[in-house]
Amino acid sequence: MLPEPDKSKPLEDQWNHWLNGFGPGSVVYCALGSQITLGERPIPRTVFRNGTHRFTIFCSGKPPKGATIQEALPEGFEERVKGRGVVWGGWVQQPLILAHPSVGCFVSHCGFGSMWESLMSDCQIVLLPYLVDQVLNTRLLTEELEVSVEVQREETGWFSKENLSDATMSVMEKDSEIGNQVRRNHAKLKEILVSPGFINRLHR
Repeated sequence: MLPEPDKSKPLEDQWNHWLNGFGPGSVVYCALGSQITLGERPIPRTVFRNGTHRFTIFCSGKPPKGATIQEALPEGFEERVKGRGVVWGGWVQQPLILAHPSVGCFVSHCGFGSMWESLMSDCQIVLLPYLVDQVLNTRLLTEELEVSVEVQREETGWFSKENLSDATMSVMEKDSEIGNQVRRNHAKLKEILVSPGFINRLHR
């Protein structure tokens, strides 16, 4: 069986307290790995710039070298999104954040570690791959296993706020056929992954 999140060390008070302020499954957690810095692409603006978004956003990313998170974001950005979410530039206990009852969706680049952490969670999975291995991981999760959805790319090769919103809403809406399908498939796969003897069966 694959290990579930290590809960011997609790989630940091800062994030546990913040997440406790929201209802079950109402927070979208976004983390796109260490290869992209917050100033390199308009990630936070893409995530937050949707006036109809009904979910709270927790965006974790790395600021450019030598810069603070405040310097990496547009002037006044944090104040504008206050009450709708938070952008954090430091390390976080990602498996424990995904395990928090308030977090209902994980927007991920689908790197190897994040892929497994998403599968071991109960969150809906939305993927924005940008490196070759991440694209392959995404194909596995979306097309073969059908446990996630991928955000449609623009002609520029990046992702628009509209496409990101559409993908997120497709899995977060309670009456969404796609959302219910990937949730069922994800639950079945997780049950297999955590079953005793799973790893041994792979080597037979």
